[in-house]
This record gives sequence, C-alpha cells and structure tokens, in this order.
Amino acid sequence: MKTLKSLALSGTMLLSALLFSTKVSAQEQKTPQLTDPEIASVAVTANQIDIGYAEIALKKSHHKDIKNFAATMKRDHNAVIKMAVDLVTKLKVTPKTNAVTKSLLEAATKEKAILHAKKGRAFDKAYVDNEVAYHESTIKAVETILIPQSKNAELKALLEKAVPIFKTHLEHAKMIQKEFK
Repeated sequence: MKTLKSLALSGTMLLSALLFSTKVSAQEQKTPQLTDPEIASVAVTANQIDIGYAEIALKKSHHKDIKNFAATMKRDHNAVIKMAVDLVTKLKVTPKTNAVTKSLLEAATKEKAILHAKKGRAFDKAYVDNEVAYHESTIKAVETILIPQSKNAELKALLEKAVPIFKTHLEHAKMIQKEFK
C-alpha cells in the first residue's frame, strides 16, 4: 500500500506542482503563471530529477533492461539540459527558481528515499513504475502548461522538441514495465 502511495505521489508531483500554486488555498487553486525564466528553471529541474532517478538505478539495479533504460534517461535528459542551458545562455536569461521548482525538488527527495530503500526486483519495479508515471506527468505539464505559457519562440520550440523524446521514453518504460506486472 505504501508503494502505491509513493508511486501516485511521484507520478503526479510534476503535474501537481505545475497545476496548483503552493501558496493558495484549496478553493483558490489555479495554474501558476510562469515567466520564461521560471519555465526554464522548471524544465531544467524536471530533467535533473530524472537524471537523479537514473543514477540510482544505475547503481542499484542488476537488470539489463533497467540499466540500459537508466543510461538512456541519463544521456537524453543531460542532452535536453544542455540544449536548455545553451538557449538561456544565448538569450542571456537566468532560470529563476520558483515555487514549482521547489515543490518538484521536495517530491523528488521523497521519491529518491523510497527508491534507495528498495532492493532487487522491488527496486526495479518501483523505478520503472515511477518512470512511467513521471513521464506521463511531465509530458502533460509540458504540453498543457509550459509550452502554452512560453513567450519566447525559441524556448517554446525547445520544449516542443523535447516532447517526442519524452514520449519515446514513456513508451520504452511501459515496455519494460510489462516485465514487472
């Protein structure tokens, strides 16, 4: 039961952080309005979080498919971060930490603790389940919040370019997930 709760938390943390401002009451919840520097921060943070999950999997897993998937996550998300850093450097924009990035980091800290506590097949299942949920939430957030709120055309184009990468990751994770049903 605790595993299901943690999976639900990790899978919805990105979308929830983006959909609901952390400083409003339940009755006032709304999608936060983010500036381009804040969007850049969210994008980089979300990629860094998944790299962190991949690094845990690379250390803990002995399953070939999990290790290969984690290596792909690390490589691809580092590439997306590099594109983002190159863009913000070109635009002379500094990513701005905000309530969304802070919320993402807090939830990731909790999920990493859960992953560190698991071993063997239980770890592999938890990792791949988290990857499926995380990518589903990330794709939805990028498509429905980050892209529509981006004012800069180049930032919007970068986010649009990342979506197919994330969708490929999701399909790959779902294929691996079938082994653990």
